[in-house]
Amino acid sequence: MPATILDGTKIAHEIRSEVAAEVKAMASAGARPGLAVVLVGHNPASEIYVRGKVKACEEIGVYSETHTHPDTASTDDLLALIDDLNRRDPINGILVQLPLPPQVDAKKVLMAVDPGKDVDGFHPVNVGFLSTQRPGLVPCTPAGVIEILNRSHISIAGRECVVVGRSDIVGKPVAMLLLNANATVTVCHSKTRDLPDVCRRADILVAAIGRAGMITRDFVKPGATVIDVGMNKVTDPAEFARLFSGNARREETFRAKGSTLVGDVHPEVAEVAGAITPVPGGVGPLTIAMLMFNTVKAAKLERQWLVASG
Repeated sequence: MPATILDGTKIAHEIRSEVAAEVKAMASAGARPGLAVVLVGHNPASEIYVRGKVKACEEIGVYSETHTHPDTASTDDLLALIDDLNRRDPINGILVQLPLPPQVDAKKVLMAVDPGKDVDGFHPVNVGFLSTQRPGLVPCTPAGVIEILNRSHISIAGRECVVVGRSDIVGKPVAMLLLNANATVTVCHSKTRDLPDVCRRADILVAAIGRAGMITRDFVKPGATVIDVGMNKVTDPAEFARLFSGNARREETFRAKGSTLVGDVHPEVAEVAGAITPVPGGVGPLTIAMLMFNTVKAAKLERQWLVASG
C-alpha cells in the first residue's frame, strides 16, 4: 500500500489558528506579541521568506517590524540594531534572516540577540535549555517535525529514530527533541559507514542532508515513517528523470518551468514507507507556523519572568 501522506499544510493551519487565538487574548490584555525581522541586502530568496513571515504576522495578529540594511552593512551596524531591539518592550522576538553578507560576522550578530527573544532558537543558551529540557525557544523546523509526528498520532517513545544530517539548525536539535521524547536516536552524516543499513533500522527516519532524492527505497524499512526536511531545486533534465521519470504531471510542470522542487527523499520511497511528508507541503509550512508559536511563547516567558521578578 502507498504511504500515508502527512499533510504539513493542514497541521500548520491548525497551529496558526491556535496561536491566533492566544494572540487575540494577549492583545485584549494589552500584551500583543511583537516580532522584528532583520533583512540585509537584496537576496531574492531571503526577501520572499521575510514577506512570508510578515504576512503570517498580519494574519494571526502579531505586531511586526522589518528592519532592512543595504549589502554594505557592517557587523557594528547590525550589533547596534540588535542592541536597540533587545531593549524594546514591544519586541518579543528577533529574527535575523540568513545568509548575511560576507563582511558581517553572522555568529557575532546571532550571539548578540537576547536569548529570550531568540525565536530561531539558535542562541547557545537556548541550545542548552533544549539539551537539559528547560523552558526555552526551540528551532522552528525541528519543532515542526515533532508537531507533525504528534498531531499525526505517530508515537515517538521507545521508537528507533535515525536523523540524516547534523546541522545546528535542523539535524542536532531534531535529534535532541526526539531523544527528549524518549526515542532511541542515531545521527548520521557524511562519514557514517553503511548509511543505507543504518537508516533501515529506523522506525522514524528524518532526512535533512540537503541532497535531492538521496534517500531511496533501499534506505527505508517497510512501514517506517519518513520525514523529509529537504527542499532542493532541480533544473537538470537528467536529474529530473532520475527522480520523476514517468510522472506525467511533474514532467509537464518541469517542461513549463524548467525546474521542480524535491526533498532529500526519492519519490519512490512512498511505495515502501508507512507514512511520509511531501515536498512541498510537508515540513516547510510548519517552519513559519512554529516561528509564530515561538514569538507568542517568548512573550509569555517574558511576562512570567517579569511577574516572578516583581
